Amino acid sequence: MKEALVVCRTGMGSSMMLKIKVDQVVRENKYPIKVSHDTLSAVNQFNGDLLITIEDLIPDVKDKVKYVIGIKNLMDKEEIKRKLEKFMEDTK
Repeated sequence: MKEALVVCRTGMGSSMMLKIKVDQVVRENKYPIKVSHDTLSAVNQFNGDLLITIEDLIPDVKDKVKYVIGIKNLMDKEEIKRKLEKFMEDTK
C-alpha cells in the first residue's frame, strides 16, 4: 500500500476537495493508495510515497518529497486518474 498526502496552504479548502476526488479515483481504479490531507507545512514530516497538490504549489514542495503530482483542475477526475496511473507505473 502506497501512502499519499494531499496538501494546500491551509489544509482546508482545496486540499479537502482534491482529496475527495483523489479518493474517488483511487476507489474506482482499485489503486493501492491510502490518501490523507493536511497543510503545506505537513510536507516537512511526510515520509510517504506521493504528494498531491495544486500545480501552483509544486515549486514549494518538489525538493521535499519522493514524488509530486500537480493538479490543474481540482474537479477533473480524468486528470487525476492520468497522473495517478503515471505514478503507479513509475513506482512499480
